[in-house]
Amino acid sequence: MAMQIPGHELIYSGKVRELYAPLDPATGARDEGRLLLVASDRVSAYDHILSTPVPDKGAVLTQLSLWWFDQLADVVDAHHVVSTDVPAEVAGRAVYVRRLRMLPVECVARAFLTGGGLAEYRADGTVSGVGLPPGLVDGSRLPGPVFTPSTKAPVGEHDQPLPFAGVEDLVGTRLAARLRDLTVSILERGNEIAADRGILIADTKVEFGLDPAQLGLGTGDEIDWAAVDPDAVDVVLADEVLTPDSSRFWRADAWQPGRPQVSYDKQVLRDWLTSPASGWDRASDAPPPPLPDEVVELTRARYVEAYEALTGRPFTTPAPPLHAG
Repeated sequence: MAMQIPGHELIYSGKVRELYAPLDPATGARDEGRLLLVASDRVSAYDHILSTPVPDKGAVLTQLSLWWFDQLADVVDAHHVVSTDVPAEVAGRAVYVRRLRMLPVECVARAFLTGGGLAEYRADGTVSGVGLPPGLVDGSRLPGPVFTPSTKAPVGEHDQPLPFAGVEDLVGTRLAARLRDLTVSILERGNEIAADRGILIADTKVEFGLDPAQLGLGTGDEIDWAAVDPDAVDVVLADEVLTPDSSRFWRADAWQPGRPQVSYDKQVLRDWLTSPASGWDRASDAPPPPLPDEVVELTRARYVEAYEALTGRPFTTPAPPLHAG
């Protein structure tokens, strides 16, 4: 359950994040330009929010995203972070961000073949309608990163693959091309950096938004996406970027096409959930069971290991807030 933060109004609670509007201390009015984005320790898998949190996950994702925003400064137009000076209750796992209108597309790029992309390739020889060479297997490196967008489904429903023409229908040809180019460039830069640190980024999902003020619009006004000139406004990278939640991270020294890879991400808990040990039937309507302590600890360790390998910094758990009395 989302916490109450003095001076802030909760306006959204998602699978793993909350958004709060800062309030004017004199009038109580919402700040229309900023939001407080808080990353919780909740974890989702197979379209379920699990009952067991993973300690420090929110802090790892927040700190790793901040590091990546710096690494990507010359790749993306802008990012959404305004300040890391946040309330003590959420220190280390929250940021103040620009209030944006999010684009209605899940922007995904793949550098290696696995997961849902592998299933489509085996059936049709394509990924999101993009033809690939024959003979690829689970874990194969693709000739180049491929943009494989999907729809944004409501919580509890599956995102559906979207051909590039479908993206053009949603946001117009100019904005669709910019989303494709930015997403692919982020994955390319990510792999350039990660490869030197022993990590392969198989695929990643990123999100983009526009600042309605740059379009001369209010926060509630409709946007004609097809009319947007991406050369005239910032296409802003938002949410998280190149984290173990939004990407598949593999150990480079253990990479071997033709089998599942050793991962740094939440694949550990996915594997347990679909194993006989969990007793859970993914096809049923029943919620997943609580995670055992050893699965939680291993998942946390993988997240922390990815952070430390990429940034070269030791991860430290944020200090709890001090309370009087």
